[in-house]
Amino acid sequence: MKAMSWVKRFRVIGMLSMMCLLLGMMSLWHASAQDDQRHALLMTIDGAIGPATYDYFQRGLEKATENEAEVVIVQLDTPGGLDASMRAMIGDMLASPVPVVMYVSPSGARAASAGTYLMYGSHVAAMAPATHLGSATPVQIGGGGLPGMDDQNEESREEKDENTESSSASDGESAEENGADAEDGESQEAPRRGDSAMERKVLEDAVSYIRSLAERHGRNADWAEEAVREAVNLTANEALEYDVIDVLAGDVQTLLSDIDGRTVVMDEGERELETGELPIVRFDPDWRTELLSLITNPNVAYFLMIIGFYGIIFELANPGALVPGTIGIICLLLALFAFQVLPINYAGLALILAGLVMIVGEALMPSFGVLGIGGIAAFVIGSVILMDADNLSISLPMIAGVALLAAGLMLWTLTRFMGLRKRRPRTGQEELIGSPAVVIEDFHDNKGKVRLHGEIWTARADTALRRGDDVVVTALDGLTVTVVPSGDQHPAQHSA
Repeated sequence: MKAMSWVKRFRVIGMLSMMCLLLGMMSLWHASAQDDQRHALLMTIDGAIGPATYDYFQRGLEKATENEAEVVIVQLDTPGGLDASMRAMIGDMLASPVPVVMYVSPSGARAASAGTYLMYGSHVAAMAPATHLGSATPVQIGGGGLPGMDDQNEESREEKDENTESSSASDGESAEENGADAEDGESQEAPRRGDSAMERKVLEDAVSYIRSLAERHGRNADWAEEAVREAVNLTANEALEYDVIDVLAGDVQTLLSDIDGRTVVMDEGERELETGELPIVRFDPDWRTELLSLITNPNVAYFLMIIGFYGIIFELANPGALVPGTIGIICLLLALFAFQVLPINYAGLALILAGLVMIVGEALMPSFGVLGIGGIAAFVIGSVILMDADNLSISLPMIAGVALLAAGLMLWTLTRFMGLRKRRPRTGQEELIGSPAVVIEDFHDNKGKVRLHGEIWTARADTALRRGDDVVVTALDGLTVTVVPSGDQHPAQHSA
């Protein structure tokens, strides 16, 4: 009995030892897994900021949060983009539990327009040598206006400048007459406010927005305002000197070393970064981002709309064909999805659709060019003003190409209809005029019988005809035809 008890005790002790060993191994594995989770997530944004960019950026932040990344580095090279997508990205960045580093790289890259706002909204702003940022002035405010409006705005701006200079000079003269200091009479250039109420509204909103971002992260707010009002730019070295960015680094590893130990302002408070020798995990744009970028490209969306419209028209003209209708519906739905997220001008879209309808109407109901010319004019004007954003405008050569194609189709349709009008009728009573016939019996009192299209007709003639003579029909009166010998008819009698 004692031997059995010792055996049981030994088994219990052995099992407890094994459990402790397993628990120790699991704790070591968990600690090493936590060490492996510490990494920097590297993303790449190259091109205009748009809905596809925002979707990619949002998924990257979600992945960094799920995997407990230490920091997110966004390698940035952009000419600007949509205001709505930019503000959504900054909102997600400010609320992110993972610090975001905006890094303008590689050398030769830029962070223009919307990119400058992203730099100011990031927790750490960094640039590589030979890069630049700035030109943050909102462009084409309120839809861009009509062609020629920019010249008028420029003229009005020059007039205002001249008035400002003249008023400043008169103020200076009066100040000198009153004995004031000469410096009080010197004119100072006023900051840009915009030429209309809408421009001032959007401009002041943009200034307040970028100043708030600068104040949150302790960066140069005065230069940020100047970048919005005057579209100024800075090189990487100048940006570091003017306290616009935090770090100047040649590569990502150097950037991680330079920001190690830096304190950043997060949504929940301040945090000290621990980025020394962090492994880098890349999160490059995938097929979804590429597909969204392709669909939301204004030129592609515009072309999809044209294909979709004509596909449906061809399906309605040829019921049961299926292929043009299927392609048209798919292309039109993709175009509508793209227009939903793009800054389109609905007046431009309405003009495009009205122009296409008039062009098709010209083909179905010829108006000798009235509908066609009006449709092409409406189509071109609508295409030019369709997009509100400067960086996402439709290519003018594409607009011209589609317009020329539509004009060519209209011209071909008109030519075909004019040719049909000149051709002899092929059916009905009119088709009998000018048709050949053969006399089957001698004419008496200028009347007789002829064989016409395999049928026997009663005929009359001004001359005596004999059996077997070849004749031509010149007129029709009920069931009686008027004929003349085949060599005597007037050429005009052959035409309808």
